[in-house]
Amino acid sequence: MHDDRALIEARLKRVLDERIRPALYPDAVPLEVAAWVAPGEPVPVAEGLAAEHTPVAVGDAWGAPWATTWFKVTGEVPAEWAGRTVEAVLDLGFDERMPGFQCEALVYTPDGSPVKAINPRNQWVRAGAPVQGGERVEWHLEAASNPVILDVHPFQPTALGDRETAGDEPQYRLARLDLAVFDTTVWELIQDLEVLGELMAELPVDSPRRWELLRAIGRALDAVDLQDVNGSAQAARSELREVLAAPAGASAHRISAVGHAHIDSAWLWPLRETVRKVARTTSNMTALLEDEPDFVFAMSQAQQYAWIKEHRPEVYAKVKRAVADGRFVPAGGMWVESDTNMPGSEAMARQFVHGKRFFLEEFGVENDEAWLPDTFGFAAGLPQIIKAAGAKWLLTQKISWSQINAFPHHTFRWEGIDGTRIFTHFPPVDTYNCQMAGSEIAHAARNFKDKGVARHSLAPTGWGDGGGGTTREMIAKARRLRDLDGSPTVVWEKPADFFAKAEAEYPQAPVWVGELYLELHRATLTSQAKTKRGNRRSEHLLREAELWSATAAVTAGHPYPYAELDRIWKTVLLHQFHDILPGSSIAWVHREAERTYAEVAAELEGLIAGALAALAGDGGAELVANAAPHPRSGVAAGALAPAVPDGADVLAEPRAGGGFVLANGLLRTEVDARGLIVSAYDLTAGREAVAPGGAANLLQIHPDFPNMWDAWDVDAFYRNTVTDLTAADEVTLDAASGDAATVRVVRSFGASRVVQTLTLARGQRRVDIDTEVDWHETEKFLKAAFPLDLHAERYAAETQFGHLYRPTHTNTSWEAAKFETCAHRFVHIEEPGWGVALVNDATYGHDVTRTVRDAPDRGTTTTVRLSLLRAPRFPDPETDQGLHRFRYALAPGAAIGDAVREGHRINLPERRVPGAGPVAPLVTVDNDAVVVTAVKLADDGSGDVVVRLHEAHGGRAATAVTTAFGLAGAHATDLLERPVDDGPELHRDDRTVRMALRPFQIVTLRLTRAGSDG
Repeated sequence: MHDDRALIEARLKRVLDERIRPALYPDAVPLEVAAWVAPGEPVPVAEGLAAEHTPVAVGDAWGAPWATTWFKVTGEVPAEWAGRTVEAVLDLGFDERMPGFQCEALVYTPDGSPVKAINPRNQWVRAGAPVQGGERVEWHLEAASNPVILDVHPFQPTALGDRETAGDEPQYRLARLDLAVFDTTVWELIQDLEVLGELMAELPVDSPRRWELLRAIGRALDAVDLQDVNGSAQAARSELREVLAAPAGASAHRISAVGHAHIDSAWLWPLRETVRKVARTTSNMTALLEDEPDFVFAMSQAQQYAWIKEHRPEVYAKVKRAVADGRFVPAGGMWVESDTNMPGSEAMARQFVHGKRFFLEEFGVENDEAWLPDTFGFAAGLPQIIKAAGAKWLLTQKISWSQINAFPHHTFRWEGIDGTRIFTHFPPVDTYNCQMAGSEIAHAARNFKDKGVARHSLAPTGWGDGGGGTTREMIAKARRLRDLDGSPTVVWEKPADFFAKAEAEYPQAPVWVGELYLELHRATLTSQAKTKRGNRRSEHLLREAELWSATAAVTAGHPYPYAELDRIWKTVLLHQFHDILPGSSIAWVHREAERTYAEVAAELEGLIAGALAALAGDGGAELVANAAPHPRSGVAAGALAPAVPDGADVLAEPRAGGGFVLANGLLRTEVDARGLIVSAYDLTAGREAVAPGGAANLLQIHPDFPNMWDAWDVDAFYRNTVTDLTAADEVTLDAASGDAATVRVVRSFGASRVVQTLTLARGQRRVDIDTEVDWHETEKFLKAAFPLDLHAERYAAETQFGHLYRPTHTNTSWEAAKFETCAHRFVHIEEPGWGVALVNDATYGHDVTRTVRDAPDRGTTTTVRLSLLRAPRFPDPETDQGLHRFRYALAPGAAIGDAVREGHRINLPERRVPGAGPVAPLVTVDNDAVVVTAVKLADDGSGDVVVRLHEAHGGRAATAVTTAFGLAGAHATDLLERPVDDGPELHRDDRTVRMALRPFQIVTLRLTRAGSDG
C-alpha cells in the first residue's frame, strides 16, 4: 500500500495555515487605541489607569527596553454580531517563537480589576459569548516591553540585560488590535486536526490505526470548502468524529497532566519583572480554571505567591479562591525553586521551612512533594532534608539534559548520604513546558524507562521559563487525548494524586545512591563570583545573628529579632534561585544582588553587634566571640571569653634560592621566589603535603569558550590549553611576629592583577591564603591548583549536613563526566592515617585529578583545583569584571573532622569585643563529630530554644547536648519545629539531652526552658 502520510501532512499543514486558522476570526473591526508611557519603573495600577493617554495606531513603534506602556483600547460591538462570540485580538508585536521572553501585558477593566494576560500564544480577551450587539468595550493593558535577550541566535553579548545600558530604542510595533467574531466550530476543528495529525505522525508505518487517521484526515480536508471554511467546518469535524471516539488500549501508558508555568524568579528579566509575570500568569490560570472544570494547575515557589499578595492583591484574591476550590495547587513547599548544590545546610533547610510554612498559613496546604523541574543537579544531602521537612516525593526534569550518560530510570527511590530514600520521578516527556503536542506525548510513552513494572508518568503542561502557563488549546488537546486509540491516555491530576498512584504501582522501585549530577551547566558553580560570595557570607552571618540573638535573649533579656531574621532569611533564600546563585542571569539581576547582599550584611552585622554588646556587658576585657561549632583559641563554641594563645612562636626566615620559610612547630611551609608553596610539611607526622616537583597555590588560566550556554557551561576541552601564572611582580615578607608570619605575592597577567597573602599563624596546622583579584579578562577560567602527594581513589566534598565521596579516577563515562563538581567549605583527600584538606570561604566549583609520577618514586599526585573566576559574555557581557576576594587554606595532616572544623573556622572568623567577662554558651555538645548548624528561638514566639545538629564525620555518634538553662521539656521535631515520632530516643535531665545519631543524621531539638511561658 502506498504511504500517503507525507502528502497528507503537507496538505494538512497548508490548509491549516492558509485557510482554517485565518478563518478563526471571520469578521473584525479595529479598536481605538491610546497609550501612556510610565516614567521609570512600573507604577501602581491606579496611576496607570488615570494617566493621560495619547492616540496611537497599528504599525506604531513602542516600548523602550524594560519600559512600561499603558494602552487603552476601546470599541463597540457591531449590532449585526448579536448572538455570536466576540473577542478582542491584541497583538502588541509578538514573535510567537519566543513566548515568555518578550513583551506581554496584563489586561484590566476600567475599575482596575484584572481580566487576563496577553502574550505571544495567548492574544485574546473575551468580550462576550454571546454578545447582544452594541456593547461598548474598554480595557487597559499594562504592557511590559521586555527585550528579547535569548533570540533565535542566542549567546551573543548584549547590552539589553540592564536598564542602565539597554538604551531607549523601541523594541516592538503594534500589529493587531481588533474586536473580532470568534468561530468556535473552526477553533474545535483546528484542535481535532492538530491532535489527529500529530498522532498519525507518531504511529508506526504498518499500524492500522495510522491508516485510519490518514484516511479520516483526508476526508475532513476534502469536506473543507476552501472558499467557505466557516460554513464547512462542521462537516469536516463530522468526518473525524469516529476516529476521535475510538478508545485507547488497555495497556496504554498513562500520563497525569499538571497545568504548569515554570516562572524563573529572575533570569533574563529582573526580580521586579517576575512580580508582574506571576500576576499575568496567575490571572490567566484562574480564568482558565473557571472555564475548564477538569483542569488542574500547580504553581511552586512561595515567594511568588507572596509577591502577588503584596503587589497585586486583587489577583491574589482570585488565587486564594482557586486554591480553596482545590484545583490551583501550591506545589513543592519551598520558598523558591532554588539551586540545591550551593546553598548551605541551614539555607537548604530554610527553603522548606519558609515555603511550607507560607503554604500552611495562607492555604492550609501541607506539601508532600519537592518540585524542582529546572534545577541544575541535586546534592546528595537533599533526600534527608526533604524528609525532615515532612515531605516524601521529588519531581525534576532537568537530569534529562545530561549530555553524556542517560539516567537509567524515570521512577525510582533516591538515597541520600544518610540512607534516607525519597520516591522520585523524572517526567519522560523530557520538558517542563509540555504543550500536549502529539510528538511530546508519544515521546513520553516511548522514552519511559520503567515499562513493564510501571505505567504512570507526569507531564507539566504549559508555557514556562518566562511564564504564561497552560492555554485553552492545550486543554482542548488533553480532552481529546483522554482516551484515544493509539495514544497514551491523558488526565488532569494534582501532583499528589500522581505520586500516590505511581508509588502504589511501583513498590519495589530501583534505588539510586548519591548525588543526581547534571552533566551540563557545570560552570554555574563559578560564574558571578560576587553573587556566590554574597550568599556564603549571608548564610554565616545569619548563623551568627541567630546564635548571639538567642543567647542574648535567654541570658540577658535582649529582644529577639523575629521579624528581621524572617525577612532577611527570605531575601537570602530568594537569591538562591536557580538562575541567581548559579550566576546565569542578566547583568541587572547580579548588580542588584550585590547591592542586596551588602544591605543584608550591614543589617546582620548590626543585629550581631547589638546581641554581643548585651552579652558582653560593660568592661575593658577583650573577649573572643566564637560562633563556630568547635572550640578555638581556648574559647568554647558559642561562648565569649578571653583568648588563650596556644602553640610555639611562628618563625620566618629567607629560603635558599629565594622566598621564605615559615614554621610554627606544627607545620613548616616553604614559599619559593615565584611566590608558590613548594613545601607544606607536617612536622608532627613527618609528612610532606606538596607533591615532589609540584607547587601549590599555583594560579592557572584557561581559555573558556563553551559550545553554548556561556554563563552555564564549561566544556571538557577547556583543559587542553593552560597557562601557569608563575611570574611574580613581588614576593616579600609582609609581616612577622611570634603570632603570625605573612608572605605577600603580587602577580600581573593580561589586564588583571592578583595580590595574595600567605599566612602561618600560631598553633595552626594550616596555611591561610587571602587572594584579591582585579579581574579584567574575557572568556577565561582562573583556577588555583594544589598538587598533593597522596594516593587516593576517592575524595570527600562537603555538602548539606555532611559530605559525599567522589572518585579521583575516570574508570567510567559517569566518572569522567564529573570533571567539575561542587563542594561547600572543604575538600578532603586521605590515605589511611593521613590526609589533606583544602578549605574556602567563597568558592564552590573545583576539580580533582590524579597522575602517576615518573621515576624514581612513581608516586601518585592528586591535584585539587579551586575554580575562582570566569568571564563569559552571555547573558551578562561584563560577568565577573572587577575586584574579588577569596580566602582559602591548605591544611596538611587533616582528618575528616579537621576538615569540618577548619571549614567552619574560615567562614566564621573570631570576633573580638570589649566586655566584662566570659559568657557561657547557650548550648554545647560533647562530641567533636556532632556539629550544631543552628541555635535560635522557636519561630512561633514561644521562647523555646531550637537546636539543629547533625553527625558530620560519617559514622555513629553519641552526644550530650547541655544547656545554660534548666530544661522543662525536650522534643525532636521536623524542620518546621513540629514534634516527630521517628527522631532519636532522647534521654533528658535538668540541663542535658543525650542521644545517639546515625551517620550524617539531622536532628532538630526543641527545648522548653524551665519557668518559661512556653
